[in-house]
Amino acid sequence: MTDAPLRLGTRASALALWQARHVAAAIARIPGAPPVEIVEIKTTGDAVTDIPLWATAGKGFFTAELDRALIDQRIDLAVHSLKDLPTAPGDNLVITAVLEREDPRDALVVGKGLDPNALPRGASIGTSSLRRRAFVARWRPDLVHRDLRGNVPTRLSKLDDGAYDAIVLAAAGLKRLGLAARIASYLPMETFPPAVAQGAIAVMTRSNDSRTIRWISALDHPVTRIAVRAERALLRHVEGGCQVPLGAHGHITGDTLKLSAEVCSLDGTFTVAAENQGPISEPEKLGIAVAEALLRGDARRALATMPVLTIKSAP
Repeated sequence: MTDAPLRLGTRASALALWQARHVAAAIARIPGAPPVEIVEIKTTGDAVTDIPLWATAGKGFFTAELDRALIDQRIDLAVHSLKDLPTAPGDNLVITAVLEREDPRDALVVGKGLDPNALPRGASIGTSSLRRRAFVARWRPDLVHRDLRGNVPTRLSKLDDGAYDAIVLAAAGLKRLGLAARIASYLPMETFPPAVAQGAIAVMTRSNDSRTIRWISALDHPVTRIAVRAERALLRHVEGGCQVPLGAHGHITGDTLKLSAEVCSLDGTFTVAAENQGPISEPEKLGIAVAEALLRGDARRALATMPVLTIKSAP
């Protein structure tokens, strides 16, 4: 008798479907694993595209409907970009696997004929997050920021249609979609720290679903999980959602985890950076320590430059 399929919930964007198929293929490689059925679910973030991401509540904008489908047992697992997940999973839900991380850097994509190293003064640059907006302002205060929404192909189309001179996207998404050739330059993490957990895929299940957990736990990549646990603990302690102007990255060497983080004011004129290291067995402790260092350095001054969040939930 064939096991019932695992119902895998995902958003319907091109990148989300790539990630879902990637996870489904990984499950299929596990000896004896049941088949996987992909279930597309529309989220608030997919439906509401006429407001900037920073003007949303930020927590669960792309994930709440998938959480509800899990809780209602309409799906058995949900695949997410980990950077989109709130730092505390919903009740009775657990991140069962974090897959190996793709390139965490941001990438600059430019319009036809433009030199990424010599964008003209006053050129327009599109971003989807306050973090990117802040660090772009620090790098090139003369550039004109414009909000950018839509999935990866849509954002590239807007650039190609001339709505922007350049845009900033996650390198991981471009690579996963086979669009690495569009990258004009990689933004160095030393000056453009990535979003917390950028490049990592998470698989969430119900905490009491032992059957699904049995199969999904085999996909976990311990090195990536340890690094993002530190990054997410930092973000949680600073009390920020995914849209605060904060970047962080954890890196493991041997038994040591190093965590670097930076907060930047929205206009790019004030930054606070912190770095520390500790044993890989205590990632949350390290994340909190780096967060405390940021706060002692007056990170709240930078966070205070964020726009007022005018929309608390989807209409």
